[in-house]
Amino acid sequence: MNKNFYLKKPYTYLRRKNKNDSEIVSQILYGEKFKIIKKTNKWFKIKNSYDGYIGYIKKQIISDNFKPSHKIMSLRSFIFKKNKNLKYIKTNNSLPFASKVMIINSGKKFSEFQKNQWLKNKDIVKINYIEKKLEKVLKLFLNTKYKWGGKIYNGIDCSGLLQIFFQFNNIFVPRDTKDQIKFFKTIKLKNNFQKGTLIFWKGHIAICLNKKSLIHAFGPRKKVVIMNIKKTINEIKNNSNLDVTGFKKFYAFRKKR
Repeated sequence: MNKNFYLKKPYTYLRRKNKNDSEIVSQILYGEKFKIIKKTNKWFKIKNSYDGYIGYIKKQIISDNFKPSHKIMSLRSFIFKKNKNLKYIKTNNSLPFASKVMIINSGKKFSEFQKNQWLKNKDIVKINYIEKKLEKVLKLFLNTKYKWGGKIYNGIDCSGLLQIFFQFNNIFVPRDTKDQIKFFKTIKLKNNFQKGTLIFWKGHIAICLNKKSLIHAFGPRKKVVIMNIKKTINEIKNNSNLDVTGFKKFYAFRKKR
């Protein structure tokens, strides 16, 4: 099927197989585009248009007529509803960072993206907005719990933390570390770390914020943390017996999509 579809719920899990207990390999966000490869009674087999990832999502609300105008800039943007007194009431529902929305009505403080579903204007930016400050995006996720296959406020993994920065900026980067390490160009360095240096281990990645500190979704700490670079390298070596497999440059790609 060549037709494009878009998710119309805050997020959903992308699973390796069409089973409820199958491994979560990634997440699809509100407004994210994909193609349906196969339909079953309860599942769609899809191909994510952003990174080409293939997996299964449960059948749910989707649309084939969607033109995003804005995207979510906050870690989590709560959805509001307007009551009879024209007051905006906060709901328990929210959209995660990098979700894409189509604004249909704008007010002074709120914008409507679906019928009587409103977002704070401070949480959204135009769809073509580029955020070059990597630390501004990555630090949004500070202390977010570690979750395999996660990409949002309720859980994120190390490769997802890297990918979500580029996804927000509409730049293709692969989903998994095994593909990311091949995608970014190698830097020859020993101790000359700088902002944007990517450090890879087998199955893990961290991003340097400056010469001394890095940020990563770190399984042993169960959350996104900022740590000293040299101490992290030693800790991973001592506790997991893993050496660094590569140093890469943040904005230098081997190939482009």
